[in-house]
Parts: sequence; structure tokens; C-alpha cells
Amino acid sequence: MADKTEEIPQNARRVFINDIDKYTSKNIARILDSCVVGASLVDPGEADVEEDEDRLHDEQPKLKGATFQIVGTVSSQTEEKCSFIAEEHSNLKREDLLHHLMKCDVVIYDITQYADQIDEAQWAVSALHEEMEQFSGPKMFILVSTIMTWAMTKPADKDYPEIPFTEEHYRRRKAHPNFHEHIGLEKLVVKLGKTKSSQFSTYVVASGLQYGMGEHIFHLFFKMSWLGEVSQVPIFGDGSNIIPTIHIKDLAGIIQNIIDHKPKSQYFVAVDDYKNTMEDIIKAVTLVLGPGKTQNVTKEEIYLTRDLTQTDIDSLLVNLRIEATYLKENFNIQWVSETGMVENIEQITEEYKQTRGLLPLRICILGPPAVGKSTIAERICKHYKLHHVKLKETITETLENLESCVGMEDEENDQSEAQEFLDTLKENINQNGGRIDDQYVIRIMRDKLRTKPCMNQGFVLDGFPKTYEQAKELFTGDEEPEDLRSKHEKKIIPEFVFFVDATDVFLKTRVLNLPETVVEGTSYTPEQFLHRLANFRERNVEDETLLNYFEDQEIHPEHLGNVKGVNQITF
Repeated sequence: MADKTEEIPQNARRVFINDIDKYTSKNIARILDSCVVGASLVDPGEADVEEDEDRLHDEQPKLKGATFQIVGTVSSQTEEKCSFIAEEHSNLKREDLLHHLMKCDVVIYDITQYADQIDEAQWAVSALHEEMEQFSGPKMFILVSTIMTWAMTKPADKDYPEIPFTEEHYRRRKAHPNFHEHIGLEKLVVKLGKTKSSQFSTYVVASGLQYGMGEHIFHLFFKMSWLGEVSQVPIFGDGSNIIPTIHIKDLAGIIQNIIDHKPKSQYFVAVDDYKNTMEDIIKAVTLVLGPGKTQNVTKEEIYLTRDLTQTDIDSLLVNLRIEATYLKENFNIQWVSETGMVENIEQITEEYKQTRGLLPLRICILGPPAVGKSTIAERICKHYKLHHVKLKETITETLENLESCVGMEDEENDQSEAQEFLDTLKENINQNGGRIDDQYVIRIMRDKLRTKPCMNQGFVLDGFPKTYEQAKELFTGDEEPEDLRSKHEKKIIPEFVFFVDATDVFLKTRVLNLPETVVEGTSYTPEQFLHRLANFRERNVEDETLLNYFEDQEIHPEHLGNVKGVNQITF
């Protein structure tokens, strides 16, 4: 057990949360720990945003004592302790658990993730109700339940099934067959809070499927998109089912409002303000993180997915129109994602990558021809799942994509722009005997580095740029506004630069010993290779070399000198 009670101010509100090491409870705990008690009672619209921020910042030290002290249970004791948790308990007997609950002002039980918590939550609210006369002060019990207790509710008007449910309909709600215990507990919690609400108030929050901060139920689709191991991310069924959702920070904000406001109403629906379908959500995720392609598969295939529990499956297949009218009219919520998952997918994706440490790795490998840059790049890409970016292949890929774009009958595609660039490239290639001017090469390579795969996972830039000027144009070109250019530069400029070198004798010997089948059609014929090697050496004795550029950007290249063979380099 980690106990930091002595560090907590005496007038803090003590909050118990179950399963505090799990996704939902951990994030609720983290956010409440950063809140000031009563902060949601202040209407942010009463003052100018900047003045309000300054005022809250100034008042923070004065209100430091009025904080939330978070205690809770964990499913397993670990060495790692969260800084926002005052006390952690595991494997408690119920008499000991009740002792801790009695010391808390607010008790929060989350039953959205694991049904095995239903029995404990039912015992906890009943035990507290029985001990009301022993309370040293008023207590509050908040049950975080799920909108799956509404899943089978019939529309009030069968002729207009698109009319959404609201909290006003909660007495008519019908649960999904696998969530009858959830709805039973909801009813018990509401009932026990009616006995003496001034002493023991109870609330139910029917949460939409939660997202944000690393994801929980939607993690499967983020993971599949990120890894890129499938060319098309599956949509189970036709994908037209509407999935009510809520950002985990907004769910925590709703709970904060309940604690602060102590409302008379006992039942709340916690969903964002958008009605996204499964198809909408999965397409948005894969467009930002992955291949950008999806495919519809049968609903039955979802049961073959090991990463999903039965609760997850039932929840993802729900089809429910529901709105959270009460909290929008009565609470002061600083919404993080009021307009829903699809509208905010860029922000949510950034949260996902930050929370899970999925930061892109950007590498550039330089060196003379035939030193083994591509072999090294391939090994790094395979190990770290990065994208191998080579000049010749990228130019070929760009031409093929432009051809494909021009040939597509799609109103959303700017065919005229694609046609114009394709014609320009073809003309330039014909005029230059198969080569492309630097200005177009830079554009092609910059566009490649800004593709979603390269921006998300990262890349290994193989043998390009070749000169100081190419590097300057590629990473710090001045064709964009300064603020946008700075943003893009930071996202595509390599973090690590490796310069691989070997003696000219070794390189010449290596090329001369290559089989004819390997040399044919490449630039490794003796005459072409010697010309390329001479150009490389000449470029790297100038005042402004490629390595000088990276040094100027405070990116210090690692030199792998005197390489006698690429097999000597290990990763």
C-alpha cells in the first residue's frame, strides 16, 4: 500500500475509486486530482478567457487546500505508483474495504470495463446505506455505468425511430441481454439515494463508449492502423450502427460537476454531441493513422478477434441514438471533444501516440555509393517498423500515384492539379534525358516525408539529400509561411543522421566483384560507379557539405568510419 495521507491538506475531499489501475478509473482519478473543489460551479462564460485563466492561476495557491484526495483499489500491487494517488489498496477483505469507504466523502465505482465489479459495487452502496447513521458527514456514491443498459429500448414513436433518447426516458430503458446486472445495479443505486439524500446522495452516469488518452475499446482499430500489418482495417457488419461515445476527460468533467453541484436529478447520460457510426469512426482512425483503407466483413468475424472481450463486442455492435440534455443545460463542462470522435480525430490520435509513447523515429543514412546504406536502412526499418524512403522508388511511386489519380472518376480528387504536375514531370524527364530537376525532386521527397505513414511511424531516408542545398530546400524551403514551414520542418527533419564510410579501395573492389546479374540496369557499372564516387568525394570537401547542414541544425551525425562490410554493423 502507498500511503501519502500526511501530505494532503486536511480540508481535501477524499474520493474513493475502484480499479484505479484500469483505463477508466485511472483517468478519472488523474483528472480529479488536478481539479479544484467547486471549480465547476464557476461559469467560464462570466469573464474573458484570458482574464479567467489569470484569475484561476492567481487563486490556485489560495485554494490549494480545497483539492481532491484520491484513494482506491488496484487489481494487483505493483512497484510503480501513480503520483496522483494518495493511497492504493489491494486484496482487501470487505470489512477493511468498508473501513476505507467510511473515511471517504465520495465513492465512485466504475462497472463499464469489468462485470466482476458489479457485485462489489452492489455490496458497497448497500453497506454504506446501512451505515448512514454512522457517517461523520454527508457522503456521495457515483456509479459509472454504460449506455448498454439502453441498448434494447424501443423508440417512443415507432414512426420516428431517429428521434434520440434523453435522460427523461430512463425509466423506459431496456438493457442488452448481457447487461441485465448493470441495469439492476443502476436501479438499486437510485433507490438507495432516495432514503435520506442530504446524508447519502447517489448518482448513476450511463457512459458512452470511452475514448482518448491511449484508448480502451477502440484500441484495436488504432493498433491495427498503426502497425499496418493489414492492408484494410475491418468494419464489422455494414458499419451503419450508431455508437454513443464520450471522451474520457469529458466523462471525468461530468463526474466533477456532479460532485460540485450535488444535483437533484440522480440519472445522467454521458455522451458527446455527435452520432458517429462504426464506419465513421474506423475510417477516421485509419485515415489518420494507417493505410486509409477499410473493408466490410461479417459481424461474426468480430468474435475471432482475441483483443476484444464479450462486453467490448456487444458495445461495438450497439445501435443507439441518445443525447445528454441535462448536463448540457445544467453543468459547466470544459469540453475536450463535444463534437465527437470523428471531428476531433487529429487531437485524439496525438493523445493516443503521446500516451502510448508512439513517437515517430526519423533517420537519415548517408555515405558514398556501394557502402551498404540500403542494407542498413532495410534492417533498421524491419526492426523498428519504419518506412524506407529511397529517391528512385519514391519518384516511381509518385508517377504511378499521379497516373492513378488522373484516371479516377472521383469528384473529390483534384484531377486537374494531378494532371498538370504529371505533365510537368514527364516533360522535365524528357528534356533531361531521364532525370528530374532538383525543384521537382525536392517537392516529391517532401510530399513523401509528409505522408501519414512517415509522419506517424517515422522513416529512414536512404542516401538523400545529397547536397547542402538539397537539404536546405527539403527541410527548410521557403515556399510556405514561416509558422507553417517551422511546424513541417520539425516533423520531417531527421533526428538521427548516420554517415557510413569506407575506403575507396574497398568500395571499388566490392563493386567490381558484384555479379553481372546484380549490376545490370543499375548505376554500379564500373564507369558510372567511379563517376558517382568521384562526385561524392568532391561534394564532401566543399565549405558547405551535407554534414555541415545537419551540424548547423544541431543534429550531430554519427560517423561509422572504416566500414569493411555492412555485416559488421549490428542493431
